[in-house]
Amino acid sequence: MKSLKLLIIGLAITLFAGNAVLAEGLGYIDYQRVVESTPFARDTMKSLDSKALELQQYLVDKEKEYKSIDTPIQKKNFQDKVANDFKAKETAYLKLKAKSENEIYEKIKAAATDIMVQHKLTAVISDRAVFVGGMDITNLVIEKLKGSK
Repeated sequence: MKSLKLLIIGLAITLFAGNAVLAEGLGYIDYQRVVESTPFARDTMKSLDSKALELQQYLVDKEKEYKSIDTPIQKKNFQDKVANDFKAKETAYLKLKAKSENEIYEKIKAAATDIMVQHKLTAVISDRAVFVGGMDITNLVIEKLKGSK
């Protein structure tokens, strides 16, 4: 009976100690700060912003052209053509944006995974999910990404 109690106490201590190790082995990252601080991500986002501005400028230019059209039929045909052209340009932009954002995410995820392994962390989560504790690996990820270019 006494050995059973000792076994149960030993098991409980092991479980609680294991949970303490897991709690200490949690990393977190400020994803937005990594994007803003890493040249490849920042450049990619600037390029996407530039393409979005091109779309806006396209509409401004077409609006000027529209005002110079005289007949209602020509205006209707022009509107239809511009709507189709814009839809194609917008679709291409959205595909490029999704692809670019996914590439950024995958590079950041790979760097975070390397840091997680190096520091023997059990997981890396968003900094917004952490109230207290854990290890902030944001700067480590930024440095890793700046070094790997």
